[in-house]
Formats: sequence, C-alpha cells, structure tokens
Amino acid sequence: MIRVLVVDDDARVARNHRELVDSLPGFTTAGIVHTAVDALDAVRRLRPDLVLLDLYLPDDTGISVLRTLRAPETAVRHPVDFLVITAVRDIDQVRAALHGGAVHYLLKPFPLTALRDRLERYAVARSKMTDAGEAASQREVDRLFALMRSPVAAPALPKGLTSTTSELVADVLRGAEGDLSAVDVSARTGVSRVTARRYLEHLCADGRVELRMRYGSAGRPEHRYRWLRAGATDAGN
Repeated sequence: MIRVLVVDDDARVARNHRELVDSLPGFTTAGIVHTAVDALDAVRRLRPDLVLLDLYLPDDTGISVLRTLRAPETAVRHPVDFLVITAVRDIDQVRAALHGGAVHYLLKPFPLTALRDRLERYAVARSKMTDAGEAASQREVDRLFALMRSPVAAPALPKGLTSTTSELVADVLRGAEGDLSAVDVSARTGVSRVTARRYLEHLCADGRVELRMRYGSAGRPEHRYRWLRAGATDAGN
C-alpha cells in the first residue's frame, strides 16, 4: 500500500486530492496538512511514501519543505518521494523542485484525471523498481524514467485513435477484477474487436497495461490485458 501525505493550504483542494488517492487501488491517504511546519512534522511522524506538495503555503514555501527534507543534515531517514502540485509557473521554482528530487511537477488547474494518471504511473514505476532487484538493464531504466517523467498529456495516439475512446478502454481495464481479452473489452465498450485491440496495444506501449498470453489446449494463444496497479508484477503477483 502506497501511503500519501497531502499538503495543500486549500482545504477543499486537499479534500479532493484525498478522495482521489483513496479511490485508487493500492493507495491510501496517510494524512492532510495545510502548512509547511505541519508538513515537516507529518513527513517525519507519519513516514509517507509519497507527498503531494503544494508550493503556496501560509508560513513558508513548498520548496523550503522539499529542501529541508532533502538536506543531509535535516533529511528524513526513510525513502519519500514528492509530487509537486502548484499554480507556480516560475521556471526557477520548477528547476528548484526538480533539483530537490520531485518526481513530477503538476500545474494547477488540472483535471483530476491528470493526477490519477500521475499516481498510477508512480505506482507502476515503484513496483517495477521493487521487482528489479539490485541491478537493472538499460531498457528497464529507460522505461522507469519514461513512466516517472512522461508529460501530463498522453503520448500521441496512433492515427485513427481518439483520446476519448482510449480513456474509455482504460476505464474498463481499471475496473476489471482480472485480465480481459480484446473481445471482452469490445463487448464492454461497444467498439469492434479490432479497434479494441489497437487501443490495448497502445496502452501496452504506454507502459500502463500488461499483455499476458493464455495458452489453451489447441490453436493460437489468447491475448489477455491487465491494468498495472500498485504491487503488480510481471510475474502476475
């Protein structure tokens, strides 16, 4: 379970982010705070895995929080990542957040689907780092960086595909208890099997869907697709 600390001076925004976090499989909200002082205390006391960090705080900046928790003399003793969520567009602040080790920098306002996408990518990357052992291949490193640093906007869709249908297919996979075939996805979305297969292949290439082969007694193996969640592994655990 990925434990998330929400840091935002706006109580309504913080509540929305908490609700989103708690709606995602594999995530739970460790706490909500609204000031820099409380953020520093909560990170040390609650030991979250990820902090959703606003930069506009009433008593100090989020960058100050990030620097304090990363500085050698005041650093926390457990691994913690930061996803910056802010309306600050100043490039120096963006640079400071990246230098401080933020895994993402998400600009307000944004649809909650953008935050959900970031959290899901973080979960997949975190799971793959756990499964990689002590050494990783260049291909694995490249894929991890693509997951963690990819732009908020989805990668360019192949010709003939639309973002609306892509999100529809993604929602079907997110809601499924197990893996699905292209025929299953076709039935649940109303698109043709061939079209469903194209969207599924795109989501696999994007790193958020896993392809599995199911071998029967005869004939070609069936392609099965599963949405990658926190704790999911290539071995299917």
